[in-house]
Amino acid sequence: MALSAEVKDFARRLFDTVREMSADVRGVTRQGYGPVETKVLEFLKDEGRKLGLEIETDAAGNVWMTMKGRDSTRPAFVAGSHVDSVPQGGNFDGLAGVVAALVAAKHMHDEGVVPAVDYRVLMMRCEESSFFGKAYVGSLGMLGRLKASDLALRHRTEAGTLADAIRSTGVDPERLTTGEPVVDVKKIGAFVELHIEQGPTLTSRESPRVGVVTGIRGNIRHKNVVCLGETAHSGAVNKEYRHDAVMAAAHLFAEMDAAWDEFLAAGKDLVFTVGVLKTGETAAISVIPGEVRFTIDMRSLKKETLDEFHARLEAEAKKLEAARGVRFVFDDALYTAPAVLSDDVSERLHAAAREAGIPVMPIASGAGHDSAVFANAGIPAAMIFIANQHGSHNPDEAMELDDFMTGAALLTETVLRYA
Repeated sequence: MALSAEVKDFARRLFDTVREMSADVRGVTRQGYGPVETKVLEFLKDEGRKLGLEIETDAAGNVWMTMKGRDSTRPAFVAGSHVDSVPQGGNFDGLAGVVAALVAAKHMHDEGVVPAVDYRVLMMRCEESSFFGKAYVGSLGMLGRLKASDLALRHRTEAGTLADAIRSTGVDPERLTTGEPVVDVKKIGAFVELHIEQGPTLTSRESPRVGVVTGIRGNIRHKNVVCLGETAHSGAVNKEYRHDAVMAAAHLFAEMDAAWDEFLAAGKDLVFTVGVLKTGETAAISVIPGEVRFTIDMRSLKKETLDEFHARLEAEAKKLEAARGVRFVFDDALYTAPAVLSDDVSERLHAAAREAGIPVMPIASGAGHDSAVFANAGIPAAMIFIANQHGSHNPDEAMELDDFMTGAALLTETVLRYA
């Protein structure tokens, strides 16, 4: 299927207007539960009203816009994403999913189509963790799964807590920590989130430019691993007497890189990153480093793979302690479970792609999304990825509108076929 030129212009206008509303020194900034995010939500609500959508806001501050279906007694088809961004980020991370959901509504409105069940556009708040160190606040809050410790998190640069930010929008933050959802999740028959791919796979090929997500990788993270050796004079200590923390850490990274290749060769899904690496305060060109601090981030679609690779990390560290006379101190690991997306909803996406003649490929999501929160809560969820240039979480996101429209057409076709 092909969406009309008018629908394409509609999408372009929404993207351009929201970019202007949230422009920063570079890129865009839309803090979760902040005034710019609120302004963007109000603009998009107005666009929904023009399409005849019924508007309501849940007790977590998320916005639902509903097109009534032929049978409103059955669970609804829900599509959407988040509207916030990282500081000075790109315009399309999150927003593309909301605009795609509105594009489907626009197509049905213009063509006079009444969906089989209620079609609901969901705009969520505060998915990004950049400002308060907590991701998925809107979706977790919707499910009542925030913690009091989450609400106490402080803003990265300003005074105030996450609870203060939530409260500033008229939402009671304590209500979101009860363990009880603020919406009836049984009324969600399917949730589909369109999102830009935040890596290079789709944009590196001519076709397909659209992916159906196979799952969302979980992770094991260490925010602070310390390798302790012995600080000494760089010219006065021969190699056999050294306890060099940098060399030990580098050796560990090389061993884990080789282990990563082994896991991939065995067909195991895995990515591994050392994102931060710092020597101690006494570091200098003429000093053998006695301290190195670093982070660890490993991700996979399988918990078993994560556990196995993490055990390998600890075993290799133990070997190096004995071989190099150093000590590795690991902070408590942070665990995020992989999300298993709905086979049924994903197959509906594949069937719609075949019907519409849209080439798609299966692709894993390395980044987290609100869809993972829903999937792990038992809500049937699936995702569409579209090609995006220059990565994500930076001001250079460069999603091509034609790629977006192809993904939006797939979402629209899936809604039309849903019964």
